[in-house]
Amino acid sequence: MKIPLDDYAWGVAVANELVATSPTVRADGDGLPGLSALADFLAAHRLRRDDPPTDEDVRQVHFLRREVRGIIETETADQAVAGATVLIRRAGLPPILERDDEGRWEWRVPTTPEASLADELAALVAIGILGVVRTLGHERFRPCAAPGCRGVFADVSRAGRRRYCMPDLCGNRVNVANHRARQREGTLLR
Repeated sequence: MKIPLDDYAWGVAVANELVATSPTVRADGDGLPGLSALADFLAAHRLRRDDPPTDEDVRQVHFLRREVRGIIETETADQAVAGATVLIRRAGLPPILERDDEGRWEWRVPTTPEASLADELAALVAIGILGVVRTLGHERFRPCAAPGCRGVFADVSRAGRRRYCMPDLCGNRVNVANHRARQREGTLLR
């Protein structure tokens, strides 16, 4: 795998969604319970490997998920950088300069040929986390604002106002609850 340095949003999207698969965050259980779920996760994020995931890959990705959550929950930028640096060292090699598909020069971080799936994911996520710290700042790492949700995420939105770890789930729950509360108030006032 060769990870582009200028596309940190890709790595952060993988990090955010990986953390959101945790049973700690999801009320319906583990979002990556086995091989098919991991294969779907990889496909959804344009991550291809020559060999299909194994049960050991699932186990290692579950451990990685906890590590990534810990980095997003750090209190300082220095702690986040230190954690991401540990992750990238698992499989990342020194950056190289290569031409992309359109012939433009692009910095990329290749991974070692023997890297496991979890180690390649670790390198991708680390580049995303480092990109957020450098470009947007550590304050973009935050907990989900939905009541009762234990999710965390890195906000790479342009305005920096994202509030929920899973906007389509947590944000929708909050909006539905607010709508129902307004409906009840309206009924009481009549």
